[in-house]
Amino acid sequence: MSTMTQFPRLEIMLLLMWLLVNDSLAPHHWLLGLIFALFVSRLARTLRPGAAHPRRLGLVAVLCWHVLCDVVRSNFAVGRIILGTVRQQPKVGFMEIPLEMRDPHGLAALAIIITATPGTVFARLDPHDNVLTLHVLDLQDEAAWLHTIKHRYERPLMEIFE
Repeated sequence: MSTMTQFPRLEIMLLLMWLLVNDSLAPHHWLLGLIFALFVSRLARTLRPGAAHPRRLGLVAVLCWHVLCDVVRSNFAVGRIILGTVRQQPKVGFMEIPLEMRDPHGLAALAIIITATPGTVFARLDPHDNVLTLHVLDLQDEAAWLHTIKHRYERPLMEIFE
């Protein structure tokens, strides 16, 4: 059985987007949209590293809660910097964090978490040394950032994906 018949969500979403963008329900748009959806989904499938098999789903909820709290806290911190309520100038910088995690799904989740948190950007991942380069808007305490990434994010992601 093909992957498309098992999980046609991508194809359906692409077809619906095609129809929405073209603002038409004409038969030829359905046909072109279907061809587009099948073509793009086949290309996307070749880029995917494989199916994810997450474990410890309870830990996913805990990780989501930590991420939500960190995003809210970072929003306030970045807001204070932008609005100028912080007296000292932020120390913008890059730092390198050695990662133990190798699973592509876990690394993708880590990239999403870091980039979704205001004030941080997942800048680069060296595939050979598995070192993450992180850009931080206010890099006052590098050890605290290292601890946060390694223990608050990487460790749970490794338990979930590896």
